[in-house]
Amino acid sequence: MNSARSHSLTIAAISEDRRQQLGRRAQLLAGASVAYNVVESVVAVAAGSAASSIALIGFGLDSLVEVGSGLVILWQFRHKLPETRERQALRCIGISFFALAAYVSVESMRALLVASEAEHSTLGIWIAALSLAVMPFLSWAQRRTGRELGSGSVVADSKQTLLCTYLSAVLLAGLLVNSLFGWWWADPIAGLVIAGVASREGLQAWRGETCGCGPTIASSSNATCCTDAHCSSVKAAS
Repeated sequence: MNSARSHSLTIAAISEDRRQQLGRRAQLLAGASVAYNVVESVVAVAAGSAASSIALIGFGLDSLVEVGSGLVILWQFRHKLPETRERQALRCIGISFFALAAYVSVESMRALLVASEAEHSTLGIWIAALSLAVMPFLSWAQRRTGRELGSGSVVADSKQTLLCTYLSAVLLAGLLVNSLFGWWWADPIAGLVIAGVASREGLQAWRGETCGCGPTIASSSNATCCTDAHCSSVKAAS
């Protein structure tokens, strides 16, 4: 029990008003993520098609996965009792991680096998740099909200956003290295690393699906612990 507590953040009892406020914030952040990623997806896919860049097209499709994750959070918190949808939300987010990992793996392997070389893309560099600047702050806000609310699904969505930050860094490095040195293989190799991270996060989200994690309101007799890997309900000391 002590070991579990040392790796968890105990969520203090919160009032119903605070819980609703955090729920609205979670929806606002999810909505902002959806809006941004829709635009990012369109721009990245268009730029990738013009430059014949598998990395850019893959990045654009990853943005669609981000859109799906945000929509899951919006669906969950539209319910009067969003914690009752926690398990389904975590499962959907876990599946989105697996889908992303599978796509990035396949495209990275294909790029390595056919020695695919993309053309220089100024627009691609700019969109990757913008995401690298924006996504860490959005992920931090989502994570903070999810941990205070005791919502594993919101924390998992913040990881999805953080993974987009990693992908942005990988994409930016790959585009720059390819443009400056002609090292076409740098991007697909890094993509395989990202796929491994996505698989791990997907597994953690999937396992969290059975935890029944939810916020603890002031009248509750239970305290909720929320970790990055999963959430678990722990009885408060009497």
